[in-house]
Amino acid sequence: MRKLTMADLRRPSAAEAAQSPKLPYVVVLDNIRSMHNVGSLFRTADAFGCLKLLLCGITGTPPHREIQKTALGSEETVSWVHYADTVSAVHDLKQAGYYCLALEQAEGAIMLQDLSLPLGQPVALVLGNEVEGVQQQVVDACDACLEIPQLGHKHSLNVSVAAGVAMWEITKVLMKG
Repeated sequence: MRKLTMADLRRPSAAEAAQSPKLPYVVVLDNIRSMHNVGSLFRTADAFGCLKLLLCGITGTPPHREIQKTALGSEETVSWVHYADTVSAVHDLKQAGYYCLALEQAEGAIMLQDLSLPLGQPVALVLGNEVEGVQQQVVDACDACLEIPQLGHKHSLNVSVAAGVAMWEITKVLMKG
């Protein structure tokens, strides 16, 4: 087995990547305080063909040195918009026909392994603050909560790690059509 080189991977240019087809889902960042997490989320959104990031509240926005450090250029290939508050963002998404999922431990949450999505409906995944999680009023505005089953003592993942797990599952479901 030979490790692939960058040339083998045939990466598109940033301009080509920005124009490439995307999957019908967006990710909403509810008051993410770490710029490194924001940059990581840009990079993960790029990897999984996410349509757009909605950066809400105190969530940092590009250009920012700490975002760029972890985004590695993906802040140039993933569309984004800033909202002053997350509830407004979710409200606008629902008005546009999105099925909104908060990634949160909550009563009645859908376990990740049981995820199914409404056919033909775009999806929004809402990610919460590193300490407080998704705000209750945002959870209330969403259609459902999605929970990652965890076996450890902490029952907690870093927001960018949790996002990667959930975004991969959403990507798999959407790619199956």
